[in-house]
Amino acid sequence: MARHIEVGKKGEKLAQIYLKNKGYSIIDINWRFDKDEIDIVAMDGNELVIVEVKTRSTDYFGNPEDAVDFKKEKFLIRATEAYLEENNLDLETRFDIIAIIINKEEVKINHIIDAFYPE
Repeated sequence: MARHIEVGKKGEKLAQIYLKNKGYSIIDINWRFDKDEIDIVAMDGNELVIVEVKTRSTDYFGNPEDAVDFKKEKFLIRATEAYLEENNLDLETRFDIIAIIINKEEVKINHIIDAFYPE
């Protein structure tokens, strides 16, 4: 398996543990709609939280969260609409990003709540 895929999978596991420790309930992981994927679907109280996890081994080329651009936001919104419809849900929904830098020296987790809003 390619190193960047291993780092990404490790980051997703860390994000799940982080969210559980914060009191979130994990509902789904790696939920797919066509070519789009939601990394983590969680509940924070009565609010559905769509979490995009971005993991890097360094911030040399920028922060991990910078990889969530307008195009990625559109994909996440489209997938979320499909998720809500498929599961017959009518819940307040927010979009978070968990940005992780993981290497031999450190693990840094940056949880950005309400990272973006659907238009």
